[in-house]
Amino acid sequence: MTRGNKVSISHPTMNQTLPYQHQTFNRRLFLQKTALASFAAVLSACSQLRRRTATQKVLHMALLSDTHIPADRTNTYRNFKPWQNLERTVPEIVAAAPEGIVICGDAARLEGKTEDYKELQLLLEPLRKSMAFHIGLGNHDDRANFLAVFNNLTANRAPVQSRYITVLEHQAVRIVVLDSLLYPNKTPGHLGREQRNWLASFLTAANDRPVVLFLHHTLGDGDGDLLDADRLVSIVRRHRHVKAIFYGHSHEWKITRDHGVALINIPALGYNFKDSEPVGWVEARFQSNGVNLELHPLTGTTQWQKQTRFVPWT
Repeated sequence: MTRGNKVSISHPTMNQTLPYQHQTFNRRLFLQKTALASFAAVLSACSQLRRRTATQKVLHMALLSDTHIPADRTNTYRNFKPWQNLERTVPEIVAAAPEGIVICGDAARLEGKTEDYKELQLLLEPLRKSMAFHIGLGNHDDRANFLAVFNNLTANRAPVQSRYITVLEHQAVRIVVLDSLLYPNKTPGHLGREQRNWLASFLTAANDRPVVLFLHHTLGDGDGDLLDADRLVSIVRRHRHVKAIFYGHSHEWKITRDHGVALINIPALGYNFKDSEPVGWVEARFQSNGVNLELHPLTGTTQWQKQTRFVPWT
C-alpha cells in the first residue's frame, strides 16, 4: 500500500505501482525544472556581469610630468638627458597602447622656447595618431610659444581665454587638466580668478561621475608652490565628486590624501632632484571606483621597479 508518494514493497500489485510511476514522472519533471532554473540563473548572472562590465569601463592613460624637453638634444642636468629619456619612453607608451597621454606641466626645459616645443612635438609624433594629447603648463613653459607649436590641440579646450585648460570625457571619469603657469621660468604657480571661477561652475554642472584634476604645481604654502592652493582646495571640498588631484613640480613619486581626496605626485621624466626618487612615467587605469597606477621607472633609483598601486575613491 502507499502512504503519500512512498511505495510499500510488500504487495507489488499493479495498483501499487501506479504511485511509483507517478513519482518517477514527478522526479523527472523536477529535474527538468531544476535544470531550467539553473540555466536561467546562469543567464541572469551572465547578464548582470555584462551590465557590471558595461558600467565599469576603464580609461587607460599614460601620465608624464616635468619632461623638460630642450632644443639641444644633448642637454644634460644631474647626469640625466631629458631628450633621450622621452625618446626611450615613447616606444614603451606605444607598446602599452593607452587611450591618451597627459603631460603634467614643465614640458619644456626652462623658458618654454619655441624650439623646445618643436622637439617635444617631434618626439611625440609616434603617439599622435593613436591617442589624445593633454598637456598642462607649468612654470618652465611659455603659453604663447606652446600654442604656436601645438596649434591643433583645440579639441576639448575649456572656454577660458587666458589659460590653456582641457577636459577629457569618459564613462568612468572626467579628467580636467588645469593651467598653473604664472610666469615662464619663475617657480611659483597660480590658477587665477577666471580659471577658479570656471572650475567651480564646471564642477557644479559636471557632477554625474568622478572627476580628477591635473595641474603642475604642488599644493603647499611655500613661495614656489601654487599661490592660490587654499582657494583651489576650498573649491574641491565643496564638490565631493572630485576624487583626486595629480600634480608634478617636485620631481617626486608620492601618494597621500587630504579630506578624502587622493593627492598623487607624478615623478619627473626629465630628471630627479634626489637620488632616492625615480625618473619615469606612470601607467594609469581609471575606473569608476578608483585608479590603478603602475610606475615605469626609466632610471634613477631601482627600488620603485614596476610598483603598482590601486588608489580607491572615497
